[in-house]
Amino acid sequence: MTETNERTASPPRTGMGRVVVASLVGTAVEWYDFFLYGAAAALVFNKLFFPSSDPLVGVMLAFLTYALGFVARPIGGLVFGHFGDRLGRKKLLMVSLVLMGVSTAAIGLLPTYGSIGVWAAVILTTLRLVQGFAVGGEWGGAVLLISEHGSAERRGFWASWPQAGVPVGNLMATGVLAILAATMDDAAFLSWGWRIPFLLSGVLVILGFWIRSAVEDAPTFIKAKALADAGEAPRRAPALEALRRHPKQILICMAARVGENISYYVITAFVLTYVTTHLKLSSGVVLTALLVANVVHLVAIPVFGALSDRVGRRPVYLAGALGTAAWAPVFFHLLDTRQPGLIIVAVTGGLLMHAAMYGPQAAFFAEQFDIDVRYSATSIGYQVTSIVAGSLAPLIAVALLQSYGTATPIAIYVAIGAAVSVLGILAAKETRQRGLAKPAGH
Repeated sequence: MTETNERTASPPRTGMGRVVVASLVGTAVEWYDFFLYGAAAALVFNKLFFPSSDPLVGVMLAFLTYALGFVARPIGGLVFGHFGDRLGRKKLLMVSLVLMGVSTAAIGLLPTYGSIGVWAAVILTTLRLVQGFAVGGEWGGAVLLISEHGSAERRGFWASWPQAGVPVGNLMATGVLAILAATMDDAAFLSWGWRIPFLLSGVLVILGFWIRSAVEDAPTFIKAKALADAGEAPRRAPALEALRRHPKQILICMAARVGENISYYVITAFVLTYVTTHLKLSSGVVLTALLVANVVHLVAIPVFGALSDRVGRRPVYLAGALGTAAWAPVFFHLLDTRQPGLIIVAVTGGLLMHAAMYGPQAAFFAEQFDIDVRYSATSIGYQVTSIVAGSLAPLIAVALLQSYGTATPIAIYVAIGAAVSVLGILAAKETRQRGLAKPAGH
């Protein structure tokens, strides 16, 4: 099928605006839940669920449960990818949204160590695994729902909107925590205030579910599914078929993801510990910086996505990876000044570099793979990397800080991750003109 035929064969059943809103809102809700846990792990969970440890060790234990959510993400990606390639993107997105919302609200009702002892940490860890499983199935379905609806000329821009749901979710989580920190004292927040943002998840999930119920899968996918159901296409396990057909492309996606993922969680999760525990500043300082930076991040992601439609995915992604490596030492130097304004500059600059990678990423990954294995393949490339990158980044950063007492080794660690992404992008071909209804290798 030619590129022109792909764009004109049949109009989408759902308007593009509605598809974008459904993907953005659902993704924002899921990432609100996921990031809320990360912020709570840095600020309160070490005190409420691991109270017998010294401060940094308690933070490491809290971040260990945080990391387990990432371990569950590839499992969720494989399960949701399998059924998403077989049954459709929309159905699996609805399931992931409900799972995330229920597990997050349950954390808000969870008794602490003081009430039920070690079982509090056990249940918390279990709920974190459910969160990870749910969010593992979210990303691939959300970006494909848009990518497969949109035209090739603006795919980078449209597909960047589910990516923008990540800073929206982080912005909501950080904003709620900042409001609570400003309106109640530390004792009240530690006692019961921290539960409020978790319980709010139930309301957000109802909203996201209602909006998502109004969209349909793209005609290109519906046609491919009809052919498969009629026996005109092979029905092997999508994940195994993806590994057979696209091993190089999966490795490219993994490499491209390493620096992006490490830098993001150092900038948004570890920074909370660094500023409050190491620099001894109030949580309000870093939460304000994250609020400002996430607003910039939200705007920058679709801008870089649109730029990738004009100049290509590779140049934009490469610029972001190189910028991340260069910014890493500057980031910590600015934090160490202890000046609130410079801390805002540090976090904002870091997320701006990240946006240059994250903006074109969804379209770039989707364009690597055939339509019948795309959900599974993109989920493997995106989520498996999270185990060795994002999940370990706060833990490694805390361990390096504890061992050396300085941020220099952490900056080197971030730069090495960015270098891996550079190598991955250099090994890839430009994909911005590729059609999504035909095999990725053609």
